[in-house]
Amino acid sequence: MSFHDPYLLVRATSLYLPLALLAIAWVWRRPGKRSVAGAALAFFWNLPTVLLLDVVARRLDWWRFDAQGGLLLGTPVDLWLAWACLWGAVPAISFSRLPLGVVAAVAFAVDLVSMPHGAPVIRLGSRWLVGEVLGLIVGLVPSQLLARWTARDDHLEARALLQAGAFTGLFVFVLPAIIIEATGATSQTFNHSAWEIGLVAQMLAAPALIGITAVQEFATRGHGTPVPFDPPRQLVTTGVYAYVRNPMQLSGVLMMLVLGVVLRSGWIAAAGVMAHFYAVGFAGWDEDDDLRCRFGDAWDDYRRAVRSWIPRFRPWGQPDALPARLFVSESCDMCRDVGRWFAQRHATHLTIVAAETHSSGALTRITYESNDGSFAASGIEAIGRALEHIHLGWALVGFLLRAPGVKQLAQLLADACGAGPRTIPRRAVIGSGGTDTERQRPRLERLSVPPHNPLA
Repeated sequence: MSFHDPYLLVRATSLYLPLALLAIAWVWRRPGKRSVAGAALAFFWNLPTVLLLDVVARRLDWWRFDAQGGLLLGTPVDLWLAWACLWGAVPAISFSRLPLGVVAAVAFAVDLVSMPHGAPVIRLGSRWLVGEVLGLIVGLVPSQLLARWTARDDHLEARALLQAGAFTGLFVFVLPAIIIEATGATSQTFNHSAWEIGLVAQMLAAPALIGITAVQEFATRGHGTPVPFDPPRQLVTTGVYAYVRNPMQLSGVLMMLVLGVVLRSGWIAAAGVMAHFYAVGFAGWDEDDDLRCRFGDAWDDYRRAVRSWIPRFRPWGQPDALPARLFVSESCDMCRDVGRWFAQRHATHLTIVAAETHSSGALTRITYESNDGSFAASGIEAIGRALEHIHLGWALVGFLLRAPGVKQLAQLLADACGAGPRTIPRRAVIGSGGTDTERQRPRLERLSVPPHNPLA
């Protein structure tokens, strides 16, 4: 078969053209470190996205591949990597200053011209443009947002969640697919009915929730992300980190083990076990030294109290630190019931305070404030935060209530049931020297519910 064979030409072009375009873009733009990191994250986002899109496309007859050798789940590896690069790293470096809509339009036009010329490797169906548009929506657009937010160091929580989505896709989809392909178990492994797939999703939900809430905590309380070049700037010991030190690693290992059992692949389960040993060994040693260097005695105190892999039943908090506060209105029957409920469960490191005494005088919902005053949440999110102060079982409910999408839906349902915002009259707090904002915190702590609830 000569190099002029269309089949060889398509596969060779798909391998070398993206690399050439990326090199040209690199020389042209000379990206900085954060831009390079953003481009890499955009590429990583598209790896699982493009592979999954190809699997769906074959099932719905949007397109298919006539290729032999170098396949992953039926997709030529060279085309898969090329697509991930062309939708990820190349536009992230080349067109970072263009409006995202223009970048998407350019990508659509390029695919509109190039896809029909992918024959004989790519066979297009009559509705292939549907898959193309879907690919741009779930692949190119989020990856470019992730790249731009990373380069500009903004939209911290959103980009942290996108990072989590990218690496979750790599470890629970791409890596198992590579293992399954290498062991020759593709046909029987992916032969599952709809109810079995639903059951798998439910089994993965709990460990996935642990990982998602850990990423949220990194962003909201630590002001950083899981990516090593952009770590938290503060030691994170709240939320899920009050129960276990390595929730992200725990989440990843549990998901790999669940997938190994469900997909009947000992190799996938073994990969989860090896990931655990790696995290405990070299990665744990390196991380421990880094955190001790950055946070000193605070890290040592936390490390002694919270285990790496086995969660505590009750949350940990610095013994000498002020408790967090949950502001609950005295004038609202429903709110008083909430305060009474938390008081009866002896929430740890949490004080229930009359919302009427808040210094701002502007509360309209139940409000949670961290012990250092640097963080506040209201409504359902505040309830979720407060649940994390009881024990691990209720903390899981709190993590779920604060999850993206769930939080907004739960708040809408709560508002519809009468828990919407309301005016809370401000009541002055009189200390020994009169009303004094600076001395208000000690006085409010004496209004706390445990062990007897003055709001009842």
